Amino acid sequence: MIGREGVTGLVCLAGSLGLLAATWGLPGPSLLVPVGPGFYPRIILGITVALSAALLVADFVSRRRRRQPSPTAAAAPANHALVLSTFAVFGLYVGALSWLGFRISTFVFVAALYALLDPPRGWKRWLLATLFALIVTVLAYYLFERYLLVLLPRGRWTDF
Repeated sequence: MIGREGVTGLVCLAGSLGLLAATWGLPGPSLLVPVGPGFYPRIILGITVALSAALLVADFVSRRRRRQPSPTAAAAPANHALVLSTFAVFGLYVGALSWLGFRISTFVFVAALYALLDPPRGWKRWLLATLFALIVTVLAYYLFERYLLVLLPRGRWTDF
């Protein structure tokens, strides 16, 4: 029998494969641009196919290994406030992109999300959160702006 995670993986896998097949009808690259309009969707959908298949396999493996849960084991309560907070932080990030620019707003977003999901205790954990946000921002900037030549938003307030 397939569980909820398996059903989710199966639905995402079917949808991703359908959308991936639809990208093969897109036109190829032009003479001036080395990648065509289907390049990035194929990357994203390929990753989604792989992750969906992994979720399906993980559900199958866990179902085979799973024993009956003990009556004393309680399920963790749903944390709806954390989910809403995460969406709020992401919404603020999207809104800040045009005002602060990609680099500053991405750094603040990653640091805020890191602190929201795993609140740092002590200066070493805050330093780790700051370094993590800096590394993610620098890698994302160089990957998109320098390597893939994607124009990232400059801030109206910062021009950075």
